[in-house]
Amino acid sequence: MNAETLYEKDLHAWARQTADLLRAGRFQEIDVAHLIEELEAMARRDRQELVSRLKILLAHLLKWAYQPAHRSSSWRGSILEQRLRIRDLLDDCPSLVPFLPQAVDRAYPDGVVLAAKETGLPRTKFPNRLPYRLEALLDDDWFPDAIESP
Repeated sequence: MNAETLYEKDLHAWARQTADLLRAGRFQEIDVAHLIEELEAMARRDRQELVSRLKILLAHLLKWAYQPAHRSSSWRGSILEQRLRIRDLLDDCPSLVPFLPQAVDRAYPDGVVLAAKETGLPRTKFPNRLPYRLEALLDDDWFPDAIESP
């Protein structure tokens, strides 16, 4: 089975074969077009994971601020878990650090939607723009102050 057919039928086997070809220095046999496609997809997935984790973190921080009476150890745990996973991702992919402000901007609207759905509060109750400093988001000791919600 040639590399292009293998790519279409079994991506895992194609990736292993491509790695073997690279290791062996058999560059002329590599399916370059699909290799480029997969490398670009890997980079997109890392960015998407950062945005996704930020959505969850922001939703929980908003819930923490807007529903202080409902705070729980599971909310605190979720906030900490997302912070740890974001830091792990940034440690593994330091080139994502400059993307962090843009990722937060992309994540915040969906974080508001999640917080609104989970709290039952209208979206309009939450600020249109991120109300927190970027540095605070990944600080394990920082939690937003309570905001009274009628």
